Amino acid sequence: MKKYALVFLYTMISFIFENNLFMNNMKNILLGLGATLLLLCGCSGEPLTPIRSGELWPDNNGEHINAHGGGVLYHDGTYYWFGENKCDTTSSAMVGVMCYSSQNLTDWKNEGVALPVVDNDSSDIARGCILERPKVIYNAKTGKFVMWFHLELKGKGYAAARAGVAVSDTPTGPYRFITSGRVNPGKYPADMDEQAIATLDTLDATHYEKWWTPEWHDAVAKGLIVKRDFEGGQMSRDMTLYVDDDGKAYHIFSSEENLTLQIAELSDDYLAHSGKYVRVAPAGHNEAPAIFKKDGTYWMITSGCTGWAPNEARMFSASSILGSWTQHPNPCVGPNAELTFGGQSTYILKVDGKKDAFIFMADIWRPKHPSDARYIWLPIQFRQEGTPYVEWMDSWTLDFFDRGATN
Repeated sequence: MKKYALVFLYTMISFIFENNLFMNNMKNILLGLGATLLLLCGCSGEPLTPIRSGELWPDNNGEHINAHGGGVLYHDGTYYWFGENKCDTTSSAMVGVMCYSSQNLTDWKNEGVALPVVDNDSSDIARGCILERPKVIYNAKTGKFVMWFHLELKGKGYAAARAGVAVSDTPTGPYRFITSGRVNPGKYPADMDEQAIATLDTLDATHYEKWWTPEWHDAVAKGLIVKRDFEGGQMSRDMTLYVDDDGKAYHIFSSEENLTLQIAELSDDYLAHSGKYVRVAPAGHNEAPAIFKKDGTYWMITSGCTGWAPNEARMFSASSILGSWTQHPNPCVGPNAELTFGGQSTYILKVDGKKDAFIFMADIWRPKHPSDARYIWLPIQFRQEGTPYVEWMDSWTLDFFDRGATN
């Protein structure tokens, strides 16, 4: 009905002013206004572009989008998708972090390299380092765009386990690399009370050199690796960022040899950690966190740790981002749900202008041909009691969110 009313308005404006030379300027203004209203209301009559997970997704140049392990920032009417540029033969960073922009989430423009690696082996972000899971958030107080990412130093494998940070004045960059390092050195988790901290003194690493035994597992849950890394800082690998309603930002990452998730509060400028952090699912062996909030409840989807191979997704919820967190069954539904449809979570995107509209983003890794990795984007749905789930769809369009599907 809205569409036909606007079309009628547009036609009447044209008719009224057709032969009135004195009102010619006013006619042009009103006709322009009518056309703008038609565009804003999505009344062009053109069908929405379907989203097909697992297929090649071309950018404006016809090339497969190269933004793996990424996340999406919405700012001033535009979505910006940041991700790893993967080469044909290696997952090491030979280019850097890519940026793509879109107004509709289906047509993407290549904005180029937002954060390039450098040809200087003394740099933390030297060409050939491992630079993964880049995410960008906007700081309304400083007017800066801040990027965090998982960083491994060139030639050091996955031993460094650092978090890197960069900043820019514009969403597309270029981003200026600031620093990298372990997280919150010399700080105990906020959810460890005095008794739990005292227990750390009883954990002698020499008694737990054999991994995966029940005794070792119990020691990890109590903080064996927190103690080991206390002075130098906590490990940071697969990660995401989240800005809460009050403007506070959080760095969520896989830590403690990928055995425990940690959620660390960022400083007011988002460029460092505040020193406050908690542990989630100690010794649970989670990575690839993706988080969103609905009706006051925080939901986080993660994966297990099986390298590049897919595994069953996990899900957690909490009434506060700093916990405590409760685990739920695998949220995926449909063919290959036990393997997260062949992918691994990377981000959960909130669709602007639509109520309770969230998109689960995941990567289908192809380690033998990294640049050919594919994307999974699926709408998050909610059961009657409010629990989210992700159902496989071969094809869907964004008007799915207008249908208010709840089971």
